[in-house]
Amino acid sequence: MERITSLQNNRIKNIHLLSTKARERKAQGLFVVEGARELKLAFAGNYSLDSVYVCPELFEKTDYPEIIHSIPSTILYEVNEIVFQKIAYRENSDGILALAKPHSHVLTDLNLSENPFIIVLETVEKPGNLGAILRTADAAKADAVVVCNPLTDIYNPNVIRSSVGCLFTVPVAVCTNSEAVTYLKNKHIQSFAAELTATQWYQDTDFTLPSAIVMGTEADGLSDFWLNNADKRIKIPMRGVIDSLNVSVSTAILTFEAMRQRGF
Repeated sequence: MERITSLQNNRIKNIHLLSTKARERKAQGLFVVEGARELKLAFAGNYSLDSVYVCPELFEKTDYPEIIHSIPSTILYEVNEIVFQKIAYRENSDGILALAKPHSHVLTDLNLSENPFIIVLETVEKPGNLGAILRTADAAKADAVVVCNPLTDIYNPNVIRSSVGCLFTVPVAVCTNSEAVTYLKNKHIQSFAAELTATQWYQDTDFTLPSAIVMGTEADGLSDFWLNNADKRIKIPMRGVIDSLNVSVSTAILTFEAMRQRGF
């Protein structure tokens, strides 16, 4: 196993680039996975690894020590604590980080259940929100998260961190608004646009049939495209001074109402 002790090592410099630059992730076809739990989920999701970097002093504290035995020695690199702190992007890391190859995320790859429930996100911008929604989707066993016209890279390290690896457990498709609408209509999935001025309360909405909730940004909400093309508009009661919730919170409320109605 090669040992890396220099911050000037080209591999270490490249990890920093991949962590901070979406264009580098796209150009190289690689992204960064930090953490043994997340790496275990990536393995389960059939992601291929390019290289793995482990700091023994930190890794000895991990709750998932067995993961190291799944990694071929030819792609394993040992780094000291100073080097690892340079490439780590979160606090209290357990000392393992990998470069992995992304999957394609197209609508035609989705394998839906007989009565699907889908979360559609328009122009998601904040990686933390996307990650939190992926956690909700995993917890509710949603069929898919469809990301339309995204402003953030789904392989941003903060998406992986905030999703605690659920990016690897939830089917995700990335597409345009038009492609998403066409897909939903072809699959006979009713779409519900979350919107503040809607007249229908979410708790009075029937989610028991094939359904998709469509969520917009906190600042601007959904575009006119979705307001005009969704089958129905629904809203969450707001009883205080502020007129909107964090999009990940709103998504969780609607998702688990759908799960309640479905008896899950």
